[in-house]
Amino acid sequence: MRPEKKAIIEEMRGHMTDADYLFLTDFTGMTVEQFEGLRGQLRGQQARMAVVKNSFIKVVAGENGWSDLNGVLTGSTALVTGTGDVVAVAKMLSNFAKEHGTSAVKAGVMGDTPISQEEVKELAGLPSREVLYGKLVGTLAAPMSQVVGVMHQKLSSVVYVLKAVEEKKSA
Repeated sequence: MRPEKKAIIEEMRGHMTDADYLFLTDFTGMTVEQFEGLRGQLRGQQARMAVVKNSFIKVVAGENGWSDLNGVLTGSTALVTGTGDVVAVAKMLSNFAKEHGTSAVKAGVMGDTPISQEEVKELAGLPSREVLYGKLVGTLAAPMSQVVGVMHQKLSSVVYVLKAVEEKKSA
């Protein structure tokens, strides 16, 4: 293998193994302006998009045990890697595909686990991180507020009893 190819594979290996997630997308039918626009949006989510030869991706995928990806490595493939919010990036790619009539994500990897196109669609359908945090806080706060309500009712009952005793003694 030529040194240039080895250098490209080594750079890809670094991007693919350092990333928290990666997506393989088909960029067929995209204009240069659309591609660059999507790249700019992805940068805002701590992700990067690059066009890479399928054979190079196969080499790195094989080294990492992601042979499941080999079935989708056909045609024009762009590699999206990142360390930010994976749900936001999946939504961004899905929405971009719907808006521009391009094909969506072919497959991906989260951590060390390959995920299918259907799983990526499910991931894109999840609520945002902020919404999930809000639900978690609500779930954690509900029992505490119920305990406070019960304690308040018990204290009110004691106050009512003492008030009744006071009224009885004064009468």
